[in-house]
Amino acid sequence: MIPKKAFLTKGTGVHKDKLASFELALRDAKIEKYNLVSVSSILPPNCKVVSKEEGLKELRPGAIVHCVLARNETNEPERLTTAAIGTAVPVNENNYGYISEHHSFGEDEETAGEYAEDLAATMLATTLGIEFDADSAWHEREQVYKASGHIFDTMHMCQTARGAKGGKWTTVVAAMVFVTEFTH
Repeated sequence: MIPKKAFLTKGTGVHKDKLASFELALRDAKIEKYNLVSVSSILPPNCKVVSKEEGLKELRPGAIVHCVLARNETNEPERLTTAAIGTAVPVNENNYGYISEHHSFGEDEETAGEYAEDLAATMLATTLGIEFDADSAWHEREQVYKASGHIFDTMHMCQTARGAKGGKWTTVVAAMVFVTEFTH
């Protein structure tokens, strides 16, 4: 069971109950209808990243769906909470890529998203033997990675939200959702 397609999605939910807040975040991300199974960080070989709309067309309610899920929540008013997914896709589609999840507080969308993207790209670069300065800034390493001719693309999806007032739970999710032929 190796997925041939995957898509990125994100969402936010607010509710007095923590679990209901998570459910609403999944609804916002359009993945609440599935039995989600969290998996680790590998983008399978020959797995095409498609639009959310294209990926959702192939999933059926109740299906067991694997995903890399970033989730964070708070019930502190105004606390900035973040969930991000980063992806690094190799040039050679027969090689695997990497997906990273990042959860933080106080980071804006761009900072958290780039951090997740950097994590995925760095994991892929180390497996491909690409030499780089680990202490250099992400944008510098990104150029090195892409100039190596081994990393085709990097991307990220990030969801941020400020904690709701009145002690309500605010949940953010970001996910790379896998589509297999077994979900029909």
